[in-house]
Formats: sequence, C-alpha cells, structure tokens
Amino acid sequence: MMGSQKEREMGQADGVVSEEAHKCCGCRFPLLVALLQLLFGAAIAVLAFIMAAISPSLLARETPHWAGIILCVVSLLGFVLYLITYRADERTSMQFIVKVLYFLLCSGGLVISVLVIAFQGHHFSLANGFSCREQGEDCMCTLDPLDPIARTFTYEAVGDCSAVMDTLKIYFLLQMVLNLAAALVCAVGAFVMWKHRYQVFFAGLQVGSLSTQHWQKV
Repeated sequence: MMGSQKEREMGQADGVVSEEAHKCCGCRFPLLVALLQLLFGAAIAVLAFIMAAISPSLLARETPHWAGIILCVVSLLGFVLYLITYRADERTSMQFIVKVLYFLLCSGGLVISVLVIAFQGHHFSLANGFSCREQGEDCMCTLDPLDPIARTFTYEAVGDCSAVMDTLKIYFLLQMVLNLAAALVCAVGAFVMWKHRYQVFFAGLQVGSLSTQHWQKV
C-alpha cells in the first residue's frame, strides 16, 4: 500500500513538472507560438495584398503575401500539434510525424522571413534614392535622372508620385518589422522542438519489476 501510494505521488509530481515544462507564458506549447505565427502571417499577407491593389506594377518579391500564407499554414500545423496533446517524448507515430513537419516548416518559415527582410530592405534603400516624375497616371522613377541609360522603375495607375513613394517606404518598413517578428517566432518554435527532441534523454537505474519501470529524466 505504501509503495503504490508513493508511486502514484511520484507519477503525479512528474505530471505536474512535465505540464509546467511545456508551458510558455502561461500557454501550453505550441499554442502561443502558433497564435503569433497566425497573427503575423495574416498581417503580412493582408498588407501585401493592399499594396498589390495600389499598384499592379509591384512584383511578387515586393508584395510577399506568399510568405504570410506559408506562416498561416505553419500555425495551423502548430494548432494540430497542440490538439493531439504535445509531449516532449512522443508516444505515438502521429505525434512524431507532426513534430518533424512542424520543425521543418518553422525552419522554412525562418528562412523565408529572412529572405523577405532582405528584399524589403533592398527596395527600401532604392526607394530612398528614387527621383520620380508623373507621366499620365503612371509614376516613373529612376536612381539617376541625369543618366539616360539608368534603370527606370514604373508604377502604373498610382496618380500622385510623392504620396506613393511615401506609402512605399512605410510599407517596406512595416514588412521588415513584421517579418523580423515572424522570424523570431519561427526560430523559437524550431528551437523548442529541437530542444525537446535532442536535448531530452533518459538515464538512471531501472526501479521495480519488469512490468513497472521508472527512469530518471535528465
């Protein structure tokens, strides 16, 4: 009786410790990470679609709605991982498969966000040096108005050049900030998954009979 009661108490204590270890800011992992990924992904996609509606001349790398959509997909997988009861030491093949996919997608989301930051930073630096003139409803911009063979950037159907240039600069800055935050969230998600998968291992002596085995986690 005493032995079984002690085993139950040890099991309950291990459960409490395990529950606390898998929480982040009061939320069970990966709920908070998935919520942030969904928030930033939706914000990035909506902002990109708004800018694409302002001028159809903006390229796909300048309106990275695809990056926001990918982040939303990663967050949905995080919700699935949360719903199937996340454990650092997976008990089923489904948990293992979803954890591996979530780790890979978080890593991919991190790389994509860094690429978007690089693109937006490049375009922001170009926009700061633009010299623009209106030509009908279009806006013609170049880095050196005195150079006849300088590359020209055309923004169609924008109307006011000055307003569009100011809007573009703010847009590029917002995209950089949002993607930086998304990259940090993806890095946290990938790090926690890697830590739970490769830094958690079992060591110790076997206690009890063959049917009841206890191991010390370190």
